[in-house]
Amino acid sequence: MAKAIHSMIRVLDEARSVAFYREAFGLTESDRLDFDSFTLVYLWNGEAAFELELTINKGTQEPYELGSGYGHMAFSVDDLDAEHARFEAAGFKPRKIVEFERDGTLIARFFFVADPDGYQIEVLQRSGRFA
Repeated sequence: MAKAIHSMIRVLDEARSVAFYREAFGLTESDRLDFDSFTLVYLWNGEAAFELELTINKGTQEPYELGSGYGHMAFSVDDLDAEHARFEAAGFKPRKIVEFERDGTLIARFFFVADPDGYQIEVLQRSGRFA
């Protein structure tokens, strides 16, 4: 059976991205692989073994074009309201909290925030399938 182990995004400024993911989601560096033309930085936290791989292509000066194919990644949290307030206080500019319902039943509560490179991240209240 296959096991999901990481997702990769290309980032322009390593320090800025590492700081964002540490402050926003508590991710810390688990590994680093440095090559002549690029560096791979793996981030994780104790909630799951899944990692976020940041790829920093050395010499790249222009922001990456995210294109129309990228959707978002998602994190679940215990207290969505508290996290939203914390993100606002940190200056991350989270979008408003949304309640997603089907047939009058609450399916999910969430908000979106963009990382420093513009990647969209969904932050969901832990419940139901998002526990």
